[in-house]
Amino acid sequence: QVQLVESGGGLVQAGGSLRLSCAASGRTFSSYAMGWFRQAPGKEREFVAAINWSGGSTYYADSVKGRFTISRDKAKNTVYLKMNSLKPEDTAVYYCARRNTIVAGSKAEQYDYWGQGTQVTVSS
Repeated sequence: QVQLVESGGGLVQAGGSLRLSCAASGRTFSSYAMGWFRQAPGKEREFVAAINWSGGSTYYADSVKGRFTISRDKAKNTVYLKMNSLKPEDTAVYYCARRNTIVAGSKAEQYDYWGQGTQVTVSS
């Protein structure tokens, strides 16, 4: 079993920044990709960003390109999501997820372990 725990969410004003963290524990795999997804009230879960096992390739949804940055520290089994220039439409519960492959993906069904989520609220 793999456990993922997100942290770093909170309430911020538009234009502000947050950094989310996702720590993995338990029976982790040596090679895997990580992703961030979000779900706003009344909406479906959507892809935000992903990173491959090596950290050399990253992927972003068009809505967050240029504002969000995904990174990872493999020694700490932790993935980060730095969010800048936050907008009210970024308000959502943010989830980190792990895929059992070195290649990142943008589909929720490609990921097998999920965190509990952390709330990000951006006020105007």
